[in-house]
Amino acid sequence: MIKRQYLFWTTAVIALTGAALCYGNTPSKTVSGPDKGIQGNFSDALARAMKGVYPSLVRINVVVESASDGRMEKHQSAGSGAIISQEGHIVTNHHVAGKATRITCRMPDGEEIEADLVGTDALADIAIVKLKLDQRKNNTPLPVAQFGDSDKVQVGDMVFAMGSPAALSQSVTQGIVSNTAMILPNLGLPIRFELDGEDTGSLVRWIGHDAVIYGGNSGGPLVNTEGEIIGINEVGIGSLGGAIPANLAKSIADQLIRTGSVRRSWIGLEFQPQLKDSPIAKGALVSGVIENSPAIEAGLRSGDIITSYDGVEVNCRIAEDLPVFNRLVLSTPIGKKVTITAIRDGEAKTFELTTIARDRAQDDDAELKQWGITARNLTKMEMLELKRADPNGVLVTSVNGGGACSQAKLPLRDGDIITTVNQEPVKNIQQVKEITETRTRDQNKPVPTLVGFDRGDSQYLTVVELGPVSERDKPLLSKKPWFPAATQVLTEDLANAMKLGKQKGIRIVRVFEGHSAEKAGFKVGDILTKLDGTRIEVSRPEESEIFDEMICQYQVGSEVTFDVIRDGQTLQVPVTLEAPLKSSNELKRYKDEYFEMTVRELAFQDRIGQKVDKSVEGVLVERVEPSGWASLGFLLLDDILLSIDGKLTPDVDTVKAILTEARENKAKRLVFFVKRGIHTLYLELEPSWDVSDDSDGVKESDIK
Repeated sequence: MIKRQYLFWTTAVIALTGAALCYGNTPSKTVSGPDKGIQGNFSDALARAMKGVYPSLVRINVVVESASDGRMEKHQSAGSGAIISQEGHIVTNHHVAGKATRITCRMPDGEEIEADLVGTDALADIAIVKLKLDQRKNNTPLPVAQFGDSDKVQVGDMVFAMGSPAALSQSVTQGIVSNTAMILPNLGLPIRFELDGEDTGSLVRWIGHDAVIYGGNSGGPLVNTEGEIIGINEVGIGSLGGAIPANLAKSIADQLIRTGSVRRSWIGLEFQPQLKDSPIAKGALVSGVIENSPAIEAGLRSGDIITSYDGVEVNCRIAEDLPVFNRLVLSTPIGKKVTITAIRDGEAKTFELTTIARDRAQDDDAELKQWGITARNLTKMEMLELKRADPNGVLVTSVNGGGACSQAKLPLRDGDIITTVNQEPVKNIQQVKEITETRTRDQNKPVPTLVGFDRGDSQYLTVVELGPVSERDKPLLSKKPWFPAATQVLTEDLANAMKLGKQKGIRIVRVFEGHSAEKAGFKVGDILTKLDGTRIEVSRPEESEIFDEMICQYQVGSEVTFDVIRDGQTLQVPVTLEAPLKSSNELKRYKDEYFEMTVRELAFQDRIGQKVDKSVEGVLVERVEPSGWASLGFLLLDDILLSIDGKLTPDVDTVKAILTEARENKAKRLVFFVKRGIHTLYLELEPSWDVSDDSDGVKESDIK
């Protein structure tokens, strides 16, 4: 993969996701000099560009999902787009919105409107989203930008790049066209520009320009001096920006709006430019022929030089010519009978084949929570690449280190293909989910399940325990008595400094409010020297356990008497030893699988550590999974959850009930009110309910 300082996507990823941004460093263009005519021409051009496109410019904020560590991680990112229809269609990049589970568009006037994904195409890196117009505050016509003819663009043309760099407000920069057929350079390495397994560079020749673009400009329009979109900004290469030509972008956008997808032909040929010493003047060199393809059936083979395809002359002298030829092949109607002329061993030959539908390079990943993996169905291309007889099976794409599959005696790993579950052949993820649901329904412990999978050419069996995760037995804490005060050892140094001579004992540093020590009258600074007449022989910090052991000799509820030194006088103070308070290990927890968060009751030590008044009622956030819905809402570890949507949350049962109801009602937004240190704040969680998170039978669980 090409180094990031050389090539960067122009999508801005919010810093909280941990992703890095790589910005270009081209200086801004300014107009200077005494020639007022040039100044006037520039001003007019800028005015036309601003009038034609800028009002339609939107910032696109998305939540996207990606497979990692056995789960679908959620990340926030931002890109740009432009409104291209009165119905609210917006053109942007696939890598901006193609995998979005939530889309919000910010208009130039600051209004935010949600949008739906209409369709996306990874190969061309174009996506269409549609505004939910019923959310608009007014019914005025939408500002709509128009596409220009990118075939008329010439090197040296003035252009304007519009977008939302670094997820900031909409902006515009100015430059000139530097290259009208920009591709990745050939540095002697097989460089591919891939999105979801698709080689985007095989289809797209970018319009190179030096208008400043940063992360966040992805999907934003490149505009000519007539106020027309002539490209969709996609990448940065060195100091140049690269825009998808408008003619290609418009063609893809029209198909996505019309049908929601792009259908292409496939013939199974792979091409490269002519070799340098080739005696053939024109043509494209066949570098490979895929097995079981129309091309192999037609008799084509490596080394053939294609000179004509479906009546169109072919000439690929250099790498920049290949995307044009690839577009010709891919745009052929599916099922059309095509005549190909090729040169083989110096002789012209004619071949006939019928095109077939091209499948996606990769299917979408899905999470199988009970398995602890992410996986996807095999496409036809993956089947061919893996040399499988059919596309049946489920490809494992990532494994959770602590999940069921990783704990199997023969663990599954990335790249394995699950073929059978409980001795039933499986064709796709849906079947795996259905079998999992059937086997684990109403179970309260894991169910050992025989799983067959392929790893390379070998066929393995293993046993995966599916279902509720059994909690390890927690040690029962013996109910030893408790003296409700915090203490420190009276060391020799302290005793000398306090002029107590060689006195040994325990000093009280805190008396816990509302407990028996406070009621008995103990105070901070009291020195405990005897317990029921027995000396407390401690003088070193490591001997503090001796005092604890002395207390543990008694029963809960016992009344004991301490000898106490207070203000130079010795007192005897009786006190009742209390039952110990519950530790955090003993308190009730609730784990919500959808929001990926765990809360538990507040422990006494939580209140002490965070100085939380006993009047505060809430639950402690004990865990927030990275890149989950709770994490995206900025919920943090050790937050105290006080309420959800205005409903108080004094215990975990209440939290469970509220979140369960939210899932059932597909709540658009939940507002968490939390205490964080001395501060309180409101957090907005905005889940996407069109994602099937519990389809494999996973349910939220209580952890006792």
